[in-house]
Amino acid sequence: MQSPEASTAAPPTQVHLALAALADEVVGTLARLFAYVGALALFAILALAALGQLPDLRDDGPADQPGWSVADRSHPAFALSRSDSSEKTASYTILRHPEGGRRDVMRWVREADRPVAELEIYREGGEFDVTRPATADLAVQMGLGATTTLEQAGLIDTKFGSVALFRPTGTDKGTPSCLGYLKRNEEPALQISGFSCQGDTLPAQRAAIACTLNRLTLLASGNEPKLAELFARAELKRRGCEPQGSSDWLLDAANAQLRGAL
Repeated sequence: MQSPEASTAAPPTQVHLALAALADEVVGTLARLFAYVGALALFAILALAALGQLPDLRDDGPADQPGWSVADRSHPAFALSRSDSSEKTASYTILRHPEGGRRDVMRWVREADRPVAELEIYREGGEFDVTRPATADLAVQMGLGATTTLEQAGLIDTKFGSVALFRPTGTDKGTPSCLGYLKRNEEPALQISGFSCQGDTLPAQRAAIACTLNRLTLLASGNEPKLAELFARAELKRRGCEPQGSSDWLLDAANAQLRGAL
């Protein structure tokens, strides 16, 4: 006859099965928990990797640094004497860069707003890239595109010294084309460039550009005494315009002031 304790005890095999099931359940729960944490960690890694590909949005990052913008409140610092004619329009645009650069751009057009000449005085700031060829920007000024290559077309003598002339590579000598020009100055850091489509012959084009540069004057130097000194020295070498047989308006200009929309 069995005792009450023996009658109520569970068989050993059932206890083992219950413990094994509990252990399996715990292991499964832990495995699911580790999988969940691992998935969260994976998502966090992917999110950080994606953020690393986004632009830097800090205050001192390049995303908050705009490029060139029109400075409507700035006053013209340069002038160019020219003749007064209702058929030509002179515009004066000032561009500024957050890193200190300034561009004063004078532009002349004729019928149908067709550009005929441009003169740019670029005072370099921290944005200036010494590795970028200067002729790349000159090609853009001439409306040729940054990929257009230019070749030298000689030198002209101006009150600023020798100035290099450029034209599209492969241009035939007898083919009319606009001439670009470029003059760099190290101290102060200054670049004078532009183009001219005036004149039917190369000598007339050269004379038109030389006349333009010889008539360039400084109105205000601001806080740049070296700029004032540069133009003061240049004025001592100033020459009159030599028409070279051309009747272009720049060559025929007297001492009228620059007019047009500023």
